[in-house]
Amino acid sequence: MNDTPEKAKHYNWDKVPLETLNSDIDRRLITGTNMMIAHVYIKKGGIVPMHSHHNEQLTYIISGALRFLLGEDQDEEVIVRAGEVLTIPPFLPHSAEALEDTLDVDVFNPPREDWLDGSDAYIRTGVSQ
Repeated sequence: MNDTPEKAKHYNWDKVPLETLNSDIDRRLITGTNMMIAHVYIKKGGIVPMHSHHNEQLTYIISGALRFLLGEDQDEEVIVRAGEVLTIPPFLPHSAEALEDTLDVDVFNPPREDWLDGSDAYIRTGVSQ
């Protein structure tokens, strides 16, 4: 067992590479050992198709607003606006639509492997998982 702590890392969001996922969604990722944080930029009308994952998710809206549909039947609607946070437990199906140009900060535990390896086809193609 290694008792030596890892070194802290400092980031500037403007210097983190911007990844274009589709014509409406871009993101920047920072990953630690057990957590991931992302800036997700969604143009008004942009859609994140229904999906679920084993990761716990916190979504904090910096600017704009997202309409989330939750559950297998997408029958629960929650609108999250600037200054608000939505917690999404593991395995809960969810989708989102940007009601305005939106910057959201997503935090995941553990980090999203599909976001790191590029296998997140649902968001790139617009097709639900």
